[in-house]
Amino acid sequence: MDALYAALFSWAVSLSGLPLPAESPTVVRVPHQFFVDNACNGRECKVYGWYAGGREVYVDQDMDPEQSVLAASVVVHEMVHYLQGTQRNGGFPARGAAFGEILDCSAAIDMELEAYRVQREFITRHGMYQPVGVSMLRVGCTK
Repeated sequence: MDALYAALFSWAVSLSGLPLPAESPTVVRVPHQFFVDNACNGRECKVYGWYAGGREVYVDQDMDPEQSVLAASVVVHEMVHYLQGTQRNGGFPARGAAFGEILDCSAAIDMELEAYRVQREFITRHGMYQPVGVSMLRVGCTK
């Protein structure tokens, strides 16, 4: 799978236009419960990938990016977050917070929108249509 992840990372770099960092991310396949416990505050959720800082990009082990364009697009989406984090941290993976700092609401939304834009473009370039990021239509910041 390393060759696949390298190719997906290349897609993330190409489609996002973000600079290639000094280190590539490591994809870690985990059970869905990992996301419930760590990304969703103990509540069931529809999270299938997560970047939380460092070099690790977490992906649901039940997804098969070799066989599914949608699963591969989730990996690309999370790799965009890795690229965003390294860009904000001088080209290196951030320690602790995913982006090396706590983001204000507007910046966090912009980064998520960018990752979904790249994910949609990846899916489209593979000859498919799959709505992703629809939940972002209802997201906004309070003042």
